[in-house]
Amino acid sequence: MHNKLTVVSMSQEKKELIISKANALIQKSGYAAMGMRELAKAVGIEAPSLYNHLQSKEEILNQTCFTLGRKLLIALEEVNDIYFDAEQKLRTAIRNHVEIITHDLSAAYVFIHEWKHLSEPSLSEFKQLRDKYEAGIREIVEAGEKEGIFKETDLKFATLSILSAVNWIIEWYKPEGTMTPIQIAEKISDFILQGLTRDKRFN
Repeated sequence: MHNKLTVVSMSQEKKELIISKANALIQKSGYAAMGMRELAKAVGIEAPSLYNHLQSKEEILNQTCFTLGRKLLIALEEVNDIYFDAEQKLRTAIRNHVEIITHDLSAAYVFIHEWKHLSEPSLSEFKQLRDKYEAGIREIVEAGEKEGIFKETDLKFATLSILSAVNWIIEWYKPEGTMTPIQIAEKISDFILQGLTRDKRFN
């Protein structure tokens, strides 16, 4: 039994390595251009051996998009389940988002830019996941309005602006850079909240 578990664990580790290498190649040249022979070479195995670990090229895209999407959604749902005021919720949600996507920049790139290559029914399921996450951010902004912390705003525009700000990080963030993910999240939060927060002088 122990040997069987060890084999399964090693197989899973190999699959995760293949997907990680694939995501790096996709980040470099795009999903459509990434070939299985190129991936096999990067992993150090023969191309036919890839199919001992993957059913298809799209499995890489599917697993990456849904794994990261569910991780983000779970983190956001936990924030919305805890009683903070809207400002604290938004700061925490932004911090969680930044930490998750900077943990693996290649996977984040695939998640943000390449999801459109998913085929049905995965494409529709992924869109539902994205919509649910967007609704969770919008819920925080709307709660801030009701609490009198945020001024009245276009909820859709505010939500998309927040998501654009946090997702744009992958285009410039460097792990060896001068700011940590938490510091970046704090600066983004400060900037966004400047636009959202009600001016107390006029309350």
